[in-house]
Amino acid sequence: PRIIGGTEARAGQFPFAAAIYVKTETATTFCGGALISSLWSKLLGFRAIIVEVHLGSNQLQGTDSNRVVLATDNLVIHPLYNRDTLENDIGLIMFRMTVTLTDYIKPTSFFPIADLQGGAPVTTFGWGQISDEQAGLVNNLQYVQLATLTNEECRLVFGTQITDTMVCVEGNYNEGTCRGDSGSPLIQNVGGGHTLIVGIASFISENGCESTDPSGFTRVFSYKEWISNVTGIL
Repeated sequence: PRIIGGTEARAGQFPFAAAIYVKTETATTFCGGALISSLWSKLLGFRAIIVEVHLGSNQLQGTDSNRVVLATDNLVIHPLYNRDTLENDIGLIMFRMTVTLTDYIKPTSFFPIADLQGGAPVTTFGWGQISDEQAGLVNNLQYVQLATLTNEECRLVFGTQITDTMVCVEGNYNEGTCRGDSGSPLIQNVGGGHTLIVGIASFISENGCESTDPSGFTRVFSYKEWISNVTGIL
């Protein structure tokens, strides 16, 4: 997915934002992600040979002294990931060395201690398309404010594909994610400068990014135990 109806982020606004290039023998795929500790980043359920993670910069191209590029082959994809239904669409990246934290590179504060309710204000960001007609990534990170739906509301659009491990969001009109935003975090600000990762961009409507259909995310609360077991975090 990509960000529809978004605003350009300022430098350091989302210091946990990660631009991720997933490389296989035949192709390179782009997705978003989030830094969750100095050793770990989170993404969606790709299978790859090597992953290149860019941190510290809102720009994909051009010179930026704040940008740090890390490569690793240590990926952990959820063992029950289903590429057809997008269930368990979550993965983790372990870096080969500890990331040096700066004003522009910081992990998120912590993970949700309670499940998301419908109507919760949330934010997502990414480098994906900004319209159905304009293909390709954008150079500057975009963000948009959204609200969660109940899964019952989301099933009215997507049907039984929606499970309890997913969460849907929508904007006032057609705001949401698009192609190129997959893996981007859904965040909730809880005051005191603390940011929770509550979702990971997973799917969009077949009707297109600019439809008023909701955007679909993996519900992070459902995977707290798995993340903790893999990373030792929490």
